[in-house]
Amino acid sequence: MNGLTMKHLRYFVAIARHGHFGRAAEACGISQPALSVQIKELEALLGAPLIERSARQIRLSSLGEVLAERAGDILREVDELNDLARASRGPLTGRLRIGVIPTIAPYLLPALIKELDGQNPKLDIRPREAITQRLIRDLGEGRLDFAIVALPVSERTLHEEPLFDEEFVLVRPIADADRPVPSSKQLRTMRLLLLEEGHCFRDQALSYCNQPTLASRDLMEGSSLSTLVQMVGAGIGVTLIPEMAVPTEVRSAEVSVVRLAAPRPKRTVGMVWRESSPLAPQFLEIAATLRERTSKLRPALHGDAEPAGGLGDRVPA
Repeated sequence: MNGLTMKHLRYFVAIARHGHFGRAAEACGISQPALSVQIKELEALLGAPLIERSARQIRLSSLGEVLAERAGDILREVDELNDLARASRGPLTGRLRIGVIPTIAPYLLPALIKELDGQNPKLDIRPREAITQRLIRDLGEGRLDFAIVALPVSERTLHEEPLFDEEFVLVRPIADADRPVPSSKQLRTMRLLLLEEGHCFRDQALSYCNQPTLASRDLMEGSSLSTLVQMVGAGIGVTLIPEMAVPTEVRSAEVSVVRLAAPRPKRTVGMVWRESSPLAPQFLEIAATLRERTSKLRPALHGDAEPAGGLGDRVPA
């Protein structure tokens, strides 16, 4: 079809994804009028409307729905052709889009970026922090190269590469430092502070307590691990956090940190990427780098190490 360009397809897919001209234009880095012009050009080329416009919302026409799916497939194929060329040149160069879940990003991402910058100075690293469901969706739609999440994700189109296991520790008010460590059954009777709905760490914490849901009177939510730890410091309740978060999060809070009784709750942290990605060999190298890096960082969280800041009780082995 004469005149049809990749730009037309990318802009249309952005509209289909965001359902809004303004947000789509912002995501594409162009003005809203310019985006509208491109979509009108695409509709003229196809000879049929793709979008049903109203005052409050936009809706894809039947042709638009089909085109959005096909255009997404085409764009992913083109991106993988570009990745194939990048892979043939050896060390990674150019843009690298990394997704990381919020309970990992603050503690692992800075070290990863520093390591990658040192090894591949021509990389343009684009990190994104989001919950697992959004990262998996963006991977499938070709908007991320790989993501660091808690495994398994159980998506047949994605390769899962385990990196390391880490335990969850209990954070409680400093006044409770000398009390016995509660069992998972006892935790069910306590006011447990959890992340908001959508965070996989929330589900893992509830699973340890063998409780799929908690009564609203016993539950308080926070948007980040930092918020939860500060709430514990204020005496509002107790929470679980991953061990990699301990040095950062307890430094400025009046809390104590203790390991739970066996079998201790834990998670597997890993990388995921599309099975079809030509950059898989390079991603395996990054995974090896991460394993080495975390093996150096994590020993301080084992044994009798005291959390940074000295405000908590020692974490028993």
